[in-house]
Amino acid sequence: MSDTGLISADKKVMPANWPGELKAILALGLPMAATQIVQFFVYTIDVIMIGRVSADALAASSLGLVVMFLIWMIGSGPVAAVTPLISQSLGANQHDYDDVRYSVRMSLWVVALMTPVIILGVMFTEPVLVFFGQDPVMSKMAGEYVLMLSFGMPFALGVMCLRNFLAALNKTTIPLLLVIISTALNAFFNYLFIFGNWGFPRLELIGAGIASSLVYFISFLLFFAYVRLDSEAHRFRIFNDFFTPKWDRFKEVIILGWPISVSTVFEGMLFNACVLLMGVIGKFEIAAYQIAMNVAALAFMLPWGMSMAGAVRVGLAAGARNHPAVKRVCLITIGLCVATMASVAVFVTAVPEFITGLYVKDTPENIDVSRLTILFLPLAAAFMLSDAVQVASNQLLRALKDVKAPMYMTGFCYWIVGFPLAWYLGLKTPVGPNGIWYGLLASLTVASVLLGGRLYWLVWRTQRYKLLVKEVKLEGELTGTN
Repeated sequence: MSDTGLISADKKVMPANWPGELKAILALGLPMAATQIVQFFVYTIDVIMIGRVSADALAASSLGLVVMFLIWMIGSGPVAAVTPLISQSLGANQHDYDDVRYSVRMSLWVVALMTPVIILGVMFTEPVLVFFGQDPVMSKMAGEYVLMLSFGMPFALGVMCLRNFLAALNKTTIPLLLVIISTALNAFFNYLFIFGNWGFPRLELIGAGIASSLVYFISFLLFFAYVRLDSEAHRFRIFNDFFTPKWDRFKEVIILGWPISVSTVFEGMLFNACVLLMGVIGKFEIAAYQIAMNVAALAFMLPWGMSMAGAVRVGLAAGARNHPAVKRVCLITIGLCVATMASVAVFVTAVPEFITGLYVKDTPENIDVSRLTILFLPLAAAFMLSDAVQVASNQLLRALKDVKAPMYMTGFCYWIVGFPLAWYLGLKTPVGPNGIWYGLLASLTVASVLLGGRLYWLVWRTQRYKLLVKEVKLEGELTGTN
């Protein structure tokens, strides 16, 4: 599959039929989904290799990632704002290099300005975890792990920003290869720093954090080089006059990005809050939850990648004011997300013992973790279909610049419905740890209904959604075609 830029294919950007659009989304979505999966393996490799150290180290890493993912989610909003800004701009004018450059540049500015806050925030990891009732020893281990991870987080967000830019140009193959290289390096550095091979000190959990941060930095350098060297990406001169501000676009990135960040925090922190709930029950439960959730999150990368491709396509269609294409993209994206997630759910339900064995050594001290993981995996598979619908709907809404209503919806679903139910069933009834999973299932089901309904109302019932072109907000009925 070659990287054929959209900027040289004006009349082929939005096919006028279903097979053509399906082919276009698959051509963009399959490499993006593969990239998401491979990139997520940075965390999966950490979990697998840390699990080989001890159950305590695995539990501490899961606690640390609660804090790390919170920071990542806050920073992900301005990064995610790049996709709708760029895709709608290119949909309206395939040669608007300046507009695209301003969006990418100001998104990277936001990430850079957040870096001191990220470093400062993670220094309070240990006391915060202790305050929430977690084991003091594991809280200390988690704090050390997260501090090492935090130095690489700005580079991880920068990579996401450049990937979103490249995806809007239909460039996905080389980014996939770069992510594969980075993931292989992560495994190698883990081998060195976690276990102390080749003369390196045995740093265990701290070593995993150092390895991941080092990989994020190298990955950013690789993407930076690719953006500078690729002929089509170079036309946008992303890094030229990088320190020259574009304050109106900076404000636009913030306005569009902060509801995305809040929505992401609402969803992600529910899953992380459930880590804390499991931690109250016991360390075996939290370790098993971490494994099962890692599997669910890895599966989530498939619909997430497909929905990111759908967001690019629907942004192009909206920018071109091609409403029939908007509808086609929405239906195809949701269908692909559900189909891919259903396949994974069936596999996870069928072979939980096999999957558990990949994460946990078959030793007497791990028997409780293994037993609970085998119990949790089918429960994780149960919410995968709802998860596919909600992520596809949310990404498509973002591409249409509809971010505030989904923010309120996700807040309701995850914290008015999901968390109270998980807390009550998990800690106050004999259902125990299974009840926490039931709370997650309920929240995702409600989210899929509300977000899917919102998308249907905007695209099919009212045909009204927001369109930003050349820094001007427009809202109106979009019924024309190219």
